Amino acid sequence: MADQHSTTRRRLLHAGLAIAAGAAAHPGFALASTAGARTLRIGYQKGPLSLLKARGTLQSKLATLGVTVTWTEFPSGPPQLEALNAGSIDFGDVGEAPPIFALAAGAPLVYYAQTPAGPAAEAVVVAKDSPVKTFADLRGKRVALVKGSNTHFLLVRLLQAAKLNYADITPVWLSPSDARAAFENRSVDAWIIWDPFLAVVQQAFGARIVADGTGLVENRGYYFASRTYAQRNADALDAAVSELTAVQRWLDANRAQGAAEFSKLWGIPEPAVALAFRRARFGVEPVTRDTLAYQQRIADVFYQAGVLPKRVDVSQAAPPALA
Repeated sequence: MADQHSTTRRRLLHAGLAIAAGAAAHPGFALASTAGARTLRIGYQKGPLSLLKARGTLQSKLATLGVTVTWTEFPSGPPQLEALNAGSIDFGDVGEAPPIFALAAGAPLVYYAQTPAGPAAEAVVVAKDSPVKTFADLRGKRVALVKGSNTHFLLVRLLQAAKLNYADITPVWLSPSDARAAFENRSVDAWIIWDPFLAVVQQAFGARIVADGTGLVENRGYYFASRTYAQRNADALDAAVSELTAVQRWLDANRAQGAAEFSKLWGIPEPAVALAFRRARFGVEPVTRDTLAYQQRIADVFYQAGVLPKRVDVSQAAPPALA
């Protein structure tokens, strides 16, 4: 019996070696079982993509296309686009400034869709008992914000509007969580931040808005993709945008219920989410040539302010429909 088992093992070993040799000689054989597999790696922040992930509708829709989904949460746009540049994600959502810095760094991104403008959803806040009444009063003060984010562009526009220079304030580059801590312990004089963080600090600490983006910036959200992924997987990206459109329409029509859902997802008090929703404009729109022209203006402003090391040509990131 032992000799019989030994003979069987030898036959199986020889067969396995033969299969391995055949696979080495014909690489296509080795890949046949996985050749059709596709994955959409999504990077997301606190926003509609959070709800889309929780509901699972995108996963179900993409499964019919043979596409699986992975999700990675980011605290802000700049690290999201660093991940894209490193090849770690394929699709995500950011504000209006991070794509400019990513393009300057050579990231292979394309704008795929956009949200309506929401300039009031980002603002400069100070402590409720601060003597600061206007942005110009922040001359010589410490201002916290995320470098390379939408609030970075708002800072530049606020400086221009107040006829101040970069040297007139001290930017303190911090993530949202670190900036909140600095704001609470008074180690910074002001914080430039977006919703829902803006709404939370207003409600939890009585933070007072001294200026928002109205009349200065559009503050749109952008859905981006890697150029290579967009070229090869338009069906998966279109499915993602379709599901996002449905979620945003639902949020627009059901703001109270949406606030309750987001409160649970984000671990943020429902009244703060409701406040953020009062400023929000929900929807998904196609990227237009006007969009690209606006993004080019942002790039030019950053370059002229000495923030970017070189000029950026936004047209290189045009979506396939406009390329």
